[in-house]
Amino acid sequence: MTNDRPPNPSAKSRPRTGFRERYDDLEAYRLALMARLTSLGEAGHQHPGYKRALKLLNDTFRKSKLAQRLAILQAAAWLIDILEKITLIT
Repeated sequence: MTNDRPPNPSAKSRPRTGFRERYDDLEAYRLALMARLTSLGEAGHQHPGYKRALKLLNDTFRKSKLAQRLAILQAAAWLIDILEKITLIT
């Protein structure tokens, strides 16, 4: 397992940005998480948490407001971390 985590777009030291920049940052973070999720292999795809992470990254993310999307991505990142650890054990 490598530590190839994308940078968290919620860094407080950044100056205030516009809607489009925040939207693009969150979308880039979502795509990076999707890449991590799909790279889990067959053992990860069989786990029930895989479907939940996929739902967080797609349906839940798309239906939520921009202000809530970062929290959804953080929840998905946590779940992907757990799935990566589980697939390494088995």
